[in-house]
This record gives sequence, C-alpha cells and structure tokens, in this order.
Amino acid sequence: MADEREILTYDLFGTAVRDLAQQVVDDGYEPDLVLAIARGGLGLAMGLGYALDVKNLSAVNVEFYTGVDQRLDVPIMLPPTPAAVDLSGLKVLIADDVADSGRTLESVLAFCADHVAEARSAVVYEKPQSVVKPDYAWRRTTRWINFPWSTQPPLVTRSTVVDA
Repeated sequence: MADEREILTYDLFGTAVRDLAQQVVDDGYEPDLVLAIARGGLGLAMGLGYALDVKNLSAVNVEFYTGVDQRLDVPIMLPPTPAAVDLSGLKVLIADDVADSGRTLESVLAFCADHVAEARSAVVYEKPQSVVKPDYAWRRTTRWINFPWSTQPPLVTRSTVVDA
C-alpha cells in the first residue's frame, strides 16, 4: 500500500536510542564527540551522549528535505559549522534520524573526513537506496517515516530563505 508509513512514537524513539547506543558499545567504538545533524539528529545525539557518557556534543545544520518526499538538488550545510580545529583528532559519532538518500550523511562525513581521527554514523532508520550505509541503524524500512516531532504541523509558519 503506497500510503503505508513507518510510525515512530516517542516511546519507541527512547528504545531506539538505547538500542543504538548498545550497538556502539558492543562494537567497541568510544566516540569523543557526538555530532548531530540538525534538526532530525538532535534528539538522537542528546540521547546517545547520555547513554554513551559523552558530554562533548556539537551540531551541524544541513538543509535538504523541504517536505514529504521533496528535497533540494543537493544538501546545503548552513552556518555555523563546527570549527575544524575543534574536531581535530577526535573520534566522532554522527547522529541523524534517517539515511534516506544518504546524501546528507555523505556531506557530513565528507566535511569530517579531513579533520577527525575517525567518524562513524548512527541513524534511527536506514533506507535501502541510501548512498551511505550507516555504521549503526536501529531499523531498516522502505516506507516514509512519521517521526513524533514532525507529524503535526508547526504552530507558526516562518518564511525561510536558504542562501547557497
């Protein structure tokens, strides 16, 4: 059924965070920093930070999706971006809500590549068409995902302009 969706509740999100953190622990990876891809990865990064006892958190804001199955031609990293010197030599765990096309994750991994000792990625959902296979994924799906924080419309409408 084309309208069938993956439904993530806040309770399931809590389970996903702990399960992902356990995957990281079982893998023996000990990140120095958790880097959230905003906005979708912010909650996951916070939860992973607590579960993995990592207090060093940062965020990078990447604009790509503009609506349900609507996206820009390429992901755009919006300022401010973390300073490369702040990432130098660190083991980084990149957190995002979904690797759909994988292009957002790909752009953040490329950003980190020349600056960090090692970067791995954790997502709540991975889709089969993703150009990047995340190191850690809670679930795999082909369906559109209803996240609990984006199911309802915003309470206000703001005009947004992305300068490229």
